[in-house]
Amino acid sequence: MIRPRLSSTIERRLLVNYRVDPHIAAALLPAPLRPQLVRGQAVAGICLLRIGGVRPAWAPAATGLTSENAAHRISVEWDGPDGVERGVYIPRRDTASRLNAFAGGRIYPGEHGRADFTVREEADAVRVAFATRDGEVEVDATVEDAGELRGSELFTDLAEASEFFRLGSRGLSPAAAGGSHLDVLELSTPAWKVTAGRPRTVRSSFFEDLDRFPPGSAVLDSALVMRGVAARWTQGAPLRVGAGTEVRTGTGARAA
Repeated sequence: MIRPRLSSTIERRLLVNYRVDPHIAAALLPAPLRPQLVRGQAVAGICLLRIGGVRPAWAPAATGLTSENAAHRISVEWDGPDGVERGVYIPRRDTASRLNAFAGGRIYPGEHGRADFTVREEADAVRVAFATRDGEVEVDATVEDAGELRGSELFTDLAEASEFFRLGSRGLSPAAAGGSHLDVLELSTPAWKVTAGRPRTVRSSFFEDLDRFPPGSAVLDSALVMRGVAARWTQGAPLRVGAGTEVRTGTGARAA
């Protein structure tokens, strides 16, 4: 089977990370996924991504498109044929691009909702805010550049955090129109590099939803920044979910 590949440049990627009660995180995941734990905590967060030059791998860079996007993520693992595998479960993706919203789940994996973004780049910080058009999610995050990763209870230093996210490069998301599998989209880059960030202010209606995350079960932990990195996105083999489980999205749950 030929799997489509997209080339791009990650112009700016903010990873805003939360440490989450493992039992709460597990309740949001379809089988066979389970939370990947770091120091006894699940890892979840928001990826705020401006991606440029997006095009089929065979097309010239000048034909590529640029867009603002966001993904809510939970780091996961599962048992594969060759041992434990890793990735991130993405209950919802949102985008400012009409094309991404149309193509996601049709031409390449990952359904996208529409959202309106506000972005402000400063010399030492970036603010990304968005509100989804279905009214379900609002995010407003300002992240400062930092020389070192400090204050995290998940990661001891930048190197440990970088390696954790580098190895979790597969995004698994509910298939369009439901179904018995998860779509898989894998990020690869020859030049993986992240720098430390410091969350100045972060508001997220997703993580502040007390029905989803009871008080104290999701705590802002840290932030990482990626800029100017060439990246390729490849469709992976779908992952079958357990019979009778629910595939949960940002707007509810779908029986699988």
